[in-house]
Amino acid sequence: MHCVVERWLPSENILWGVPLVLERSTSKETVTGSFASFIHGARPDHLSDVVHHRSKRMILDSIGVGLVGSTTHVFDIALRYCQTYSPSPISNVYGRKGLRLAPALAAFANGVAAHSMDFDDTWHPATHPSGALVPALLAAAQMLPAACRPSGLDFLLAFNVGLEVQGRLLRFSREAHNIPKRFHPPSVVGTMGSAAAIAKLLSLDAAQCGHALAIAASLAGAPMANAATSAKPLHIGNATRLGLEAALLAARGMEANPLILDHVPGCAGFSAFYGDYQPRPLNLLANSHCMFLLEKQDVAFKSFPAHLGMHWVVEAALSARKLLIHDPSSSLSPSTIHTIVLRVPPSKYINRPFPESEHEARHSFQFNACTALLDGNMGISSFEEGSAGRQQLKQLLSKVVVEHPEDNEDNFDKMYAEVVLILQNGDMLTGRCNTFYGHWRKPLSRESLLRKFRSNASRVLPEDNIGSIVETVDNLENLSDSSLLASCL
Repeated sequence: MHCVVERWLPSENILWGVPLVLERSTSKETVTGSFASFIHGARPDHLSDVVHHRSKRMILDSIGVGLVGSTTHVFDIALRYCQTYSPSPISNVYGRKGLRLAPALAAFANGVAAHSMDFDDTWHPATHPSGALVPALLAAAQMLPAACRPSGLDFLLAFNVGLEVQGRLLRFSREAHNIPKRFHPPSVVGTMGSAAAIAKLLSLDAAQCGHALAIAASLAGAPMANAATSAKPLHIGNATRLGLEAALLAARGMEANPLILDHVPGCAGFSAFYGDYQPRPLNLLANSHCMFLLEKQDVAFKSFPAHLGMHWVVEAALSARKLLIHDPSSSLSPSTIHTIVLRVPPSKYINRPFPESEHEARHSFQFNACTALLDGNMGISSFEEGSAGRQQLKQLLSKVVVEHPEDNEDNFDKMYAEVVLILQNGDMLTGRCNTFYGHWRKPLSRESLLRKFRSNASRVLPEDNIGSIVETVDNLENLSDSSLLASCL
């Protein structure tokens, strides 16, 4: 059956009539059909108070790390590229007053900013969920004409739909529960989640939602070989942009495999990413109590800009340092230490003895442990060239030995870190971290989250804007026009 629906789409700001094909194969009997029905059918009253609270914390943190990320070199490269190819400037850019880009390019640039310092939130199974969604939703909200822009509640719902799709897909694989080895998860599930979120924001029908997911699957994926390089932030930038574009293509009538999420023998769909992929239908809306994954599984927020695994080893190093130096303001002398033993899970891409760039440093157990030992803290300045190149730090790095205990799993829900200082006099001091502050088992307080946001945002925004963003996100469900949030950035 063919029908024509009127929908605002971003091309010269005119109203388009889009011919659609409503396919029977996008039904609730298939896994893909159940996901499409969920995206289309989710309502604001499905979101609990806990989901509202947690998702607003995620949105605020994501905006903050995007704002501070807009000060980085990799963001400047991405932004200059986007300015070259942005004929229809509509959507705001983090930290650049008066500058607008085409929606897809704004989503890309802001997505790069969100991950440029590896400062964004992390979920379990492992992915960076918010960075793939917030920039796409901000760009899409501004893309629509004023008369039909989504409300703050629409924004919240779309955000949580995108989160749910990411989380459900990750739970179809045991491999996905461990620290990744082959590809960067947000480049896959983030792209799918972004497509789902934008499909919801644009009120696509169930058939279009299924096609948006299938199109996004053709645009997904990035190898782990580019971790710890300046190309890694592109993984989030691409997830935001390509998910947005997948939804827009579906809205214009593009079709793709309606069984993309199903397990079809001899025809790899989403199973191409995970060899142990075992999908199940998403019948969340059929239950009497619609419990989104975010209600059961909170996210981890980072206190300093580095890979999540670094947060265990830093807290362990700080604990060991306290045993050696009781006054936290006192300096540590490398000459007092004979050997530093790090007991961490096996993961090749974050085991970097002598990192040669800030991006490698953010992915180095050794660098983060030794910097914490030397300085007694970690922050943005820890990864700047002047700090990373210090002779005392190099001396400590030369003393590090890494061990991988059998019981220390490469899993963000089960791993731990120990830092053992063997002193020149033979004494041994051990610091251990099972759960760092900011982990979903030990969440940041509101005060800590606001302190992080204000510190990040203050690098590019005046105080009035910062307060406005906090107030807007706190009351997002009451905002009549979600594009107003983007205007604060």
